[in-house]
Amino acid sequence: MVRESNRRTRFVLPAAAPRRSRAIVAVLLVAAPLAACGTPRPVSGFLTPVATPANGATEHTIFLATTRQRDPRPGTLFNGERSSALSYAELTVSVPPTHVPGAVEFAKAAPGDPNTEFVARSAEIIDGDKAFVQALNAQLALRPKGQRNIFLFVHGFNTLFAEAAYTQAQLVHDSRAPAVPVTFTWASRGDALQYVYDNNSATVARDSLVHTISLLLSSNAEKVNILAHSMGNWVTVEAFRQLKLSGGVKDKSKIGLILLAAPDLDYDVFKSQLRTIGKIDHPFYVILSRDDKALGISSFIAGNETRVGNASNSAELTELGATVIDLSDVQANDPVNHGKFMELATIGPEMRTLLASGVKTGRGPGAAAVATNSLVTLLGAPVKIIGAVAQ
Repeated sequence: MVRESNRRTRFVLPAAAPRRSRAIVAVLLVAAPLAACGTPRPVSGFLTPVATPANGATEHTIFLATTRQRDPRPGTLFNGERSSALSYAELTVSVPPTHVPGAVEFAKAAPGDPNTEFVARSAEIIDGDKAFVQALNAQLALRPKGQRNIFLFVHGFNTLFAEAAYTQAQLVHDSRAPAVPVTFTWASRGDALQYVYDNNSATVARDSLVHTISLLLSSNAEKVNILAHSMGNWVTVEAFRQLKLSGGVKDKSKIGLILLAAPDLDYDVFKSQLRTIGKIDHPFYVILSRDDKALGISSFIAGNETRVGNASNSAELTELGATVIDLSDVQANDPVNHGKFMELATIGPEMRTLLASGVKTGRGPGAAAVATNSLVTLLGAPVKIIGAVAQ
């Protein structure tokens, strides 16, 4: 997949480059969406705390667990290189009063304008597992019983550290989720030409994500809900596979929704993973879209093998215990139709009710189960839900 990019870059390929390699690079460059031309990506300095808040801005405390290397540049914290150690951080992110739901208003220049852009209000490193869980519990204690949940987000390919943090802030803000937001951010270099490096980085991060999930389940959270996007689905599903092989999760009741958005994951690999994991109390919800052009590019790179996120046949997935949410008819805000999950956050309460209660065919929430081939209207378009989930 190709992540949204806010810059124009001119690349010149050597004439001697192999034909297929040149074709792959050309497709990547042409298809990379340009959402805010002229706006730099937040490479460094964009997490420098802004001292003065904006009137009407909303602040969110976000925790991050990462396999990235520490970055000595001020206001950066971590870069895209791999670390053998798992590190933690805590950020307070300010969402501007002018925020448009479904979007992230990245700063045009560091550290950003809190009146119109996402900015950091505080940023600090957390020293070790014990301090990380203590900080989580402190935030959970601020919420009433019944709302002491954690929302874990695992980002996808071509994502900088600050982009991961600000995307999490957008998701929790737009969804109005009362949960404590946690981002697991693996070592992506944030470069459209580093697909193989990013894929290997996600693979390297599997054990660290297993460890992070175990820490979250050991906290005082009542539920841990998980959303993975794109390449982040590979490391997420692998983490659950490893948990299964190592004896499973001790307290299954704490696992809430597991949402796999636009999975950049080989279809056959995913089926194999599901066979190992087996049916769990709460299924994987696969959010796909057949018009996802970014996953079409990923499929091309992978030798034209189908990706889960744009698969046309969902029967095998549902037989293995997944529930499919087909957003093919929903209009995307990005030109490659890969970021529809960000728009789903804007109807967070409706989605939570829908997935918790099920749907009646063509009638919306309220049934005792999710019926096969049910149709509901979300984001102004018909959305198909495929699979049967006992409640």
